[in-house]
Amino acid sequence: MNKNELIEQIAQEYELTKTFARDLVEHVFESISDAVHKGEEVAIFGFGKFKLSERKARKGRNPQTGEAIKIAASKNVKFEQSKALKERVNAKRRSRKG
Repeated sequence: MNKNELIEQIAQEYELTKTFARDLVEHVFESISDAVHKGEEVAIFGFGKFKLSERKARKGRNPQTGEAIKIAASKNVKFEQSKALKERVNAKRRSRKG
């Protein structure tokens, strides 16, 4: 499912205009992004947590030449799924096999 499909599903399920549903989805994504950008952890009960992860600068090697290189510090967003989401995904996987 992509963002447009999500918007369409919400619009149909709750009898909203696509424009209003798009505004809602955009606002949710912006709110999560802004909070994580500020270094806050965003925890959504039953779904998971979004949090900022920082990697320090380090030394590495170019795999083609073997030359030593400097890898700059970076920030990444990590998502940790909730136990409920993990169980739901695994239950669906098991039901497909069985």
